[in-house]
Formats: sequence, structure tokens, C-alpha cells
Amino acid sequence: MEQALEGVFDTVVARNPGEAEFHQAVREVLESLGPVVRKHPEYLEAKVIERICEPERQIIFRVPWVDDKGEVQVNRGFRVEFNSALGPFKGGLRFHPSVYLGIIKFLGFEQIFKNSLTGLPIGGGKGGSDFDPHGRSEGEIMRFCQSFMTELYRHLGEYTDVPAGDIGVGGREIGYMFGQYKRITNRYESGVLTGKGLTWGGSLVRKEATGYGTVVFANEMLKSHGESMEGKTVTVSGSGNVAIYAVEKVHQLGGKVIGFSDSSGYVVDEAGVDLELLKQIKEVERGRVADYVARRDSAHLGRDGGIWDVPTDVALPCATQNELHGDHALTLIKNGVRVVAEGANMPTTPEGVSAFQEAGVLFGPAKAANAGGVATSALEMQQNAGRDAWDFEYTEQRLTEIMVGIHETVAETSEEYGMPGDYVAGANIAGFVKVADAMKAFGIV
Repeated sequence: MEQALEGVFDTVVARNPGEAEFHQAVREVLESLGPVVRKHPEYLEAKVIERICEPERQIIFRVPWVDDKGEVQVNRGFRVEFNSALGPFKGGLRFHPSVYLGIIKFLGFEQIFKNSLTGLPIGGGKGGSDFDPHGRSEGEIMRFCQSFMTELYRHLGEYTDVPAGDIGVGGREIGYMFGQYKRITNRYESGVLTGKGLTWGGSLVRKEATGYGTVVFANEMLKSHGESMEGKTVTVSGSGNVAIYAVEKVHQLGGKVIGFSDSSGYVVDEAGVDLELLKQIKEVERGRVADYVARRDSAHLGRDGGIWDVPTDVALPCATQNELHGDHALTLIKNGVRVVAEGANMPTTPEGVSAFQEAGVLFGPAKAANAGGVATSALEMQQNAGRDAWDFEYTEQRLTEIMVGIHETVAETSEEYGMPGDYVAGANIAGFVKVADAMKAFGIV
């Protein structure tokens, strides 16, 4: 890392103790910016990098609610409004017991650059709670969401901050939160939340967008080397929304997904994953991978190791942060992986990223490869602002154009700064420069 940037990083660590994921996300970006600050010393002089590492606003609040037994429960809510240089804060809400301030800050920091890469006018933010929706009744989830929004609503607005969903927050939770926002404000402000239901302001393709976009980006990486997804074998970690629609897009492009996972284990299906069965088990029944194996003769549960032990051409980590370690990367490389595209946020550890890059594996970082979700959220905002609704084909076309454009921008930027084929550097630099230039234009704010 450039010496001047080492000092910035040391300050970030000292100011934000115990937030390992946030430190990791900041280091990963700063390690790419040496060529930028050498070419543009004005960014250092204006302390743009120090400012971009400090959230504009951090909101932490109590979320009390009553469970079905009549007992009072207390969770903690978060919203980190990180950077609004390009537009209103934009980023999802995560409900999961692992959530704490460091997770939200890492996600919000990544969101700044991801949103910049889309080319759309949205800033970066993130939020959530340590509430665990698993095993909770509909009534409990509704009461929690209403209590959560009773505090958060005062910080939101279609020109201020526009949340969406993330892990643990789908259309059901967005519905309960939007209902409470509308109740409190007495405004039908459709553009204040994205990921809404299709009959009340939502966008077609939003559900599919992150998974679709990840695969489109992976396909663009292959095309840059004269290949395509056609005929490739693919493994996907996870089996939630991102993973399911990554599977769907791989199939549409002629590839074959042969493995997926959840927190209980992983499945190998050499005949190719039965997408409709996977959707039925995960989206309707909310079942586990063992339920898929029980109803699919060609599938079996992985007996040793994990999903990254399965030989494959393309690997798509779509579960959660830091799930793909250095030893997993070495196993994938030994087994002939050609492309890795991140569908989750920062799913590959720094050791894993280094291993892939040193081996010449095409590696698409999350802030570029999984930007399709937030891009389609911004398209939902456009439809809400125009009191309009677009059809599936047009919205998917817009999504595809955005993902192809991100790949082109990242590839050209890595070339411009003397690191051809380095998608990590290209994404970090391209995302940063656009935000930094806007921050400089606004003065010291």
C-alpha cells in the first residue's frame, strides 16, 4: 500500500476498533489507489480519502417488540449513511444475528463504489438489525418490522436515503416496513424503499437482478477471452435469492450448475440442478438442501469438505462474507476453475483473492459483479418517480446493459492504470474516482 494511504488506514483502524470486516473492506480499496493518488495528488490534499472512509452519519437505535408469548424482546437497529456524493444513500437492510456496526459499515463502504460503478445517481449506505427472522411467526416479524421502522422512518426519504432488502429481508419484510412508513408519514412515497411487491410499486426483475447480473458479468469476463458460459460447469454457494437466480441465468446462457449449498451442507447434482425443484424447496417450503436430495435421484449430499471442493469451470460465491478462504481457492485452482464472480458481498478472503489472481483465474469482485441488484433498485426508483411500470424484457435489457457497461468500465480502468485484467483494481479505482471528483466539487462538506 502507498505510504500516504497506510497512514489513512491506520487512522481508520484506530477510530473503528474491533470492526474487522470494515477494516478488511477499507484495506482492499486503499491497496488499489496508489496509482490514483500518484496521478491525482489533489485527492490527498483535499483529504478526500479520509472523508470517504468516514460515514456521513451513523444511526444506532433500540428496537423493542413483543413476541407471541407476550414477552418483550429488544434488538438493536443500525443505519449507516456512508456517502451521498452521487445521490441519496442507497443500500439494503440485513436482519441476521451476526449483524453489528462493523458488518454494516463494511457493507455500506462497499456500497459506495458498487453504486458508483452502476453509473446511476445513488450514494452508498447500509442498515439492519441483529434480529433473526428464522423460526419467527408472521406476527412476530410484522411487529419487529413495524418497531424497526418507527425509529428508522425519520431518517429516510426518496431524496435522502432509500433502503432495500438484504439477508433476512425480502418482500414480506419490505411490505411490513413500507406499511409502517406510510402509516406514520401519511404519504405514499413509493421511492423510499425498493424491493417492493409488484402490485404496489415494485419492479420486475428486482428479485432476479443480483443473480442475473453476477452471471452476466462472469459471461463478459469469459467473452473477453473468446469464450462464453455455454457448456461450462458451475458451482454456486448458497441457495437463497442470489444463488437461485444465478442458477437460472447460467442455464439460460447454456451452462450447467452442478452444485449449491446452504448452512446445513452442500449438494452435488452432476445431471444439472433442477431449478424448479430448488425454487419449490427454498422459496415455497423454506426447506434445506437435504430436502432437494430426497426428491432428486441424480443428487447427493457432499460427504466431505464443502462446495468449493467440487471441480468446476466457474465458481459463484453467493452466500455471505468471507466464505471462500485461501485453501478453498487453492483447491478450486487445482481442480481447474477458470472464473470466479462474487454474488455475495466480499465472500472471498484476501488470501483467496491473491491466490486466484496469482493463478491467472478471472476474478470478478463483488462491487462490480453483484451490482445488478442495486442497479435494478435504482431502476425501480426511476419507475416510481415517473409513476410508471416497465415490462420484464425492457427491465432485464436495462440490467444487462448496465452490467456489460460495468465490465467495460472496470476493464478499461485496469488498462489505463497499468494493471490489465485486474478487475479488483479496476473496480476500486473506477468506483472511487467518480465519487472523489463529486466530493471535490462540493467543497469541504
